[in-house]
Amino acid sequence: MDNLASLEDKLGFQFQNRSVLMRALTHRSYLNENPDMSLEDNERLEFLGDAVLDFLVGAYLYHRFPEMDEGELTSLRAALVRANTLADFARGWDLGAALQVGFGESESGGRERIPILCATFEAVIGAVYLDQGLERVKALMNPMIEPALKKIMAEQLHKDAKSEFQVWAQARFGITPHYEVVSTSGPDHAKVFKVSVMVGQKAWGTGEGRSKQTAAQAAARKAMIRAEDVEDEEE
Repeated sequence: MDNLASLEDKLGFQFQNRSVLMRALTHRSYLNENPDMSLEDNERLEFLGDAVLDFLVGAYLYHRFPEMDEGELTSLRAALVRANTLADFARGWDLGAALQVGFGESESGGRERIPILCATFEAVIGAVYLDQGLERVKALMNPMIEPALKKIMAEQLHKDAKSEFQVWAQARFGITPHYEVVSTSGPDHAKVFKVSVMVGQKAWGTGEGRSKQTAAQAAARKAMIRAEDVEDEEE
């Protein structure tokens, strides 16, 4: 109950029906280890919250960028509702600490896993929608969207840098880039991968991330910056 009250303080309101919030914070691993508990896990609320977020983020972007085409809006929405972004939102609300997970999952670092944090955030959004309505979710989300959006656009995180660099490298060298894991660090539940993008035997960029895919995208973004410098020098 203390965790529920703490989360309500962060959200700025009290739930009319706390059981829906408890459900949002219940991972299936907890029920697997406590089969006598009369609770549901949060997966149905996760489904609902995912749909609510897609709609609200889409509406926000539609009004925020009236001249932007559908393709760019879709890329921005995907970046705003992807697992890493939603996990960051979840950390801002300290959802990992409030989550009910099984002992085994907790011991293996489950409270910090990006997929679990993302799913829990979506479930809480679903719970807020059911308990408080769409306008309350909107009031919670809009102040969070804008800073995340600025970061995404500044760092070009909505661009598929791997595809862009592949097109450039194939046009320039006739070679498809490949990606190599340079190193991994950190505990199992919070590994950091360092990946280099190679054209032939030459590294064009190196990036880090909590997954190989994220690190590869970071490497490709750096490679594209270098590629643009090469193009500029030749003009």
